[in-house]
Amino acid sequence: MQTVTTTVAGLGMREFTGGSGDPLVILHHSFGNPGWMPVHEALADHYTVHALDLPGYGGTEGSERPDWARHPRDLALLVGQWLRAKDLGPVVLVGCGFGGWVAAELATMAPELLKRLILVGAAGLLPEQGRIYDQFLVSHSNYVQAAFSRPEAYDAIFSSNGDSPDELPMSDDTLVIWDMNREMTTRVAWKPYMYNRRLRPLLGGVNVPALVVWGDNDAVVPIECAHAFVEALPDARLEVVPDCGHAVDLEAPESLAAIITSGTAKSAGTAQITGGAS
Repeated sequence: MQTVTTTVAGLGMREFTGGSGDPLVILHHSFGNPGWMPVHEALADHYTVHALDLPGYGGTEGSERPDWARHPRDLALLVGQWLRAKDLGPVVLVGCGFGGWVAAELATMAPELLKRLILVGAAGLLPEQGRIYDQFLVSHSNYVQAAFSRPEAYDAIFSSNGDSPDELPMSDDTLVIWDMNREMTTRVAWKPYMYNRRLRPLLGGVNVPALVVWGDNDAVVPIECAHAFVEALPDARLEVVPDCGHAVDLEAPESLAAIITSGTAKSAGTAQITGGAS
């Protein structure tokens, strides 16, 4: 694995990259990219993985902030320019949570840049019955913890222990990065919170195979949004990961990697895998 920074629109954009094979780009949740994670390592056995820090995310060493950006579509435009600057060709694009929203927006604007679209617990659509968990009503650590169905999975990544997230010995660096990430999220996705009414009708023009992956215990984005994505995209199917929360990439990395590497996303419908968290 190595860290690479590429300048796009005057902004340095950082990625963690490793592996070999066709290019796969993965976009992170609103709480950012914790680094080179097990899901990246598992995917790197099959792809050249580019784990990109979205513009304005990753702290002082991450991607630089576009002060003009006010919507996830602005970030999608920058990701599109980054893909062209890297000359990666059509890529497999994986978007997790908020990153899934950015990926979906990019797919509506520049589908020619994508070989496949994979949305994992993606935000971006307004639920009709439930609601998207509002991170601005809780502490940083409480929000990130809500993305996991199993506390031990959260602890394994963020080195916490104890019963109260607010009293955990979280490192200052992590808290600062989470704070900067939330500030960027506020700029682009606060109002309306985590959805775009224009996105759903535009998804009908996405002419690349799509795969939608959801944890069956997702407490952040209701699973009805998964079905809405499948219904709106012309060529999409759903995989549900049992015993897993919102952050499928972090809580069940091997399961997600297996779905991505084995899936062809060529037919509509709904499927459910077995095996749970890994």
